[in-house]
Amino acid sequence: MTDFKNKAARFLASGFYISHIPAALNGFKKFTGSGLFGTALGLLLMPLLPEENRYFLLFLTLFFFFAVWVAGLAEASYGVHDDPRIVIDEILGYWVAIAFLDKTIFNLAAAFVLFRILDTVKPWPIKKIDQTAGGGFGIIIDDILAGVAANLFVRFLNLAL
Repeated sequence: MTDFKNKAARFLASGFYISHIPAALNGFKKFTGSGLFGTALGLLLMPLLPEENRYFLLFLTLFFFFAVWVAGLAEASYGVHDDPRIVIDEILGYWVAIAFLDKTIFNLAAAFVLFRILDTVKPWPIKKIDQTAGGGFGIIIDDILAGVAANLFVRFLNLAL
């Protein structure tokens, strides 16, 4: 892989290098806090996302394929599967967690907290899929599933409250 391609993949997959901040402080251990930073970046980028549902769905679909590709390139560049510095999956996972919900403070915060919990704990079947899927798809898919689960939980909370 060319040096430019490595740098571009790392730049995009790391959320413009935001994930390098906690990872550098913690020595690249499994739980570096990079995922939290990636999810926070997803939240901060929300105002740039399409507001109309059909355009948002199109955006999510296209970004999914882009994220799989970038995560795969970054994985090859770092030489580690699902390196903690790769947070494009957390960004996309959070966007899935808030997909088609009203953008209220409650929904945004609940989706954030629930997504972080589900992405960290990885309950079945998320953990099973995380352990079996490889490459860029493997990096992304567990966060998509955690985002879907978080989205459903937020919807349930809205009905219950």
